[in-house]
Amino acid sequence: MRASSDEFRKFFESIHSDYGYDFTNYQESSLMRRSISFMDHQKIDSLDTLGSMIKDDEYILEKFIQYLSITVTEMFRDPSFYYALRKKIMHALTVYSTIKIWIAGCATGEEAYSIAILLKENNLLDRTIIYATDINQQSLKIAREAIYPVANMKLYTANYITSGGERSFSEYYTTKYNFSMFDKSLRHNIVFAPHNLAVDQTFGEFQCILCRNVLIYFNQQLQNRVIDLFYQSLSNAGFLGLGSKETLLFTDKKEYFKEIDEKENLYMKEECASNGQA
Repeated sequence: MRASSDEFRKFFESIHSDYGYDFTNYQESSLMRRSISFMDHQKIDSLDTLGSMIKDDEYILEKFIQYLSITVTEMFRDPSFYYALRKKIMHALTVYSTIKIWIAGCATGEEAYSIAILLKENNLLDRTIIYATDINQQSLKIAREAIYPVANMKLYTANYITSGGERSFSEYYTTKYNFSMFDKSLRHNIVFAPHNLAVDQTFGEFQCILCRNVLIYFNQQLQNRVIDLFYQSLSNAGFLGLGSKETLLFTDKKEYFKEIDEKENLYMKEECASNGQA
């Protein structure tokens, strides 16, 4: 299947105008690659055919959007990041009577449950609400159920231990047949909801925002838009965590954040007196 950049651009403009999904400022190469992969997998021979199928069947649209959404994740992925959270962020959150955390791009929920475990082990979960959002409705459905293949638990346990966990990881889930369900005590304080970073606005004030391995799929304009959204959404001295290949260095708000951990891309919001604004 072959199509030009202009054809892809027009195709995604129609997706935006007809269905409200805005991929305008996503990395073009990534969108094209995943679109072609989707069509190959579904044996669709052209963008025109895909467009017609989407108009005729809403399920195809949902399936296509799901395929475009990056959902690669795991519990305590990049354990050194979670170790830094344990050592540099958890204690700082104890000053708040109510803690609000936003996990943007939560995929199938593993990161949200990892954060819930960190909070539980620091006696903070009971006073915390975790808002976990994603554009992908199917991923959110999986996240709400908190059921994952038991085969994943070996890796998740190793990640947990490397991140500084000192309990038995198995106490957080029960296993039946080939699946493991995470405990209700972790799920109780998590709100899973749809949110599109490309177009949606802030919906509260948070003491910590985590958005890992999402910005790398956006162009510079959209990265700036999202970082500004996070800045508006953070309380004073609130914390921001990005992925290992992401940085604030080339964004418009870089001087509004203090680097907490260079290696793990952890930042704290601070005032910038030179601009005279929050």
